[in-house]
Amino acid sequence: MSETAPLVKALDMAKKYGDFIALHPLNVEVHSGEFFGVFGPNGAGKSTFIKLLTGQLKPSKGRIEVLGINAIKHPQKVKANIGIVPESESPPSYLTPVEFLQFVAKLRDLDEVDAKVEYWMEWFGLEDKRNTMCKDLSKGQRQKVMLASAFIHKPKLLFLDEPFANLDPIYQRKCREWLLSHVKDGGTIFLCSHVLEMAERMCNRMAIINDGKVLAAGTVRGLKQNVEETLEDVFIRLVGRSIEDVESSPSDAENEEE
Repeated sequence: MSETAPLVKALDMAKKYGDFIALHPLNVEVHSGEFFGVFGPNGAGKSTFIKLLTGQLKPSKGRIEVLGINAIKHPQKVKANIGIVPESESPPSYLTPVEFLQFVAKLRDLDEVDAKVEYWMEWFGLEDKRNTMCKDLSKGQRQKVMLASAFIHKPKLLFLDEPFANLDPIYQRKCREWLLSHVKDGGTIFLCSHVLEMAERMCNRMAIINDGKVLAAGTVRGLKQNVEETLEDVFIRLVGRSIEDVESSPSDAENEEE
């Protein structure tokens, strides 16, 4: 792979479940050093988007390459070379945070495992939970463990699906600062969220999706029609129009039949 080749490349990628289209065909490229965000309301197709790119789902059609790897043929190889924080996934119930992070670090063949585990336990304020089984942690604490497991090897490419949903404002800010620093140091991040504030603060480029369709993509500034329009205005303009199209189509069909 050349230095200018995208780290993430999907061509005509789509996903169907029977007659239901979860994600309409789309193309996307993410290059090294980018902070790319996918934003949309709940159920828009964001999680399907990220699961396809990370080899958790197979597309119904299209091609996907991640770090130069065919993600359809070699999903395990993709997972071994990226960091992932899936939506609503918790660490193994009957491991402690330390045991889980040690497992992840050894699986990724890191050196100085104990030092790295201790660093992230302290960074996330989990020192007093080191011997607590993950099933007995709060949602926020489990989210911290999952984030630590993705950060621990400082991956070249990191995928995040609603990563801050259960974090308090202090750790949301702390994680944002770490992610921006990681990108500044050469990392690349692909983020899915419905929190528009994150796009304003963090993303170089973004896409807005709804009903499995990409409504618009580009820089945050480029998506605005004028300097007075906020990103919230852009979102409501695009998503609201999309919803109106969906809601109007059944009645249009009925009128045609009449």
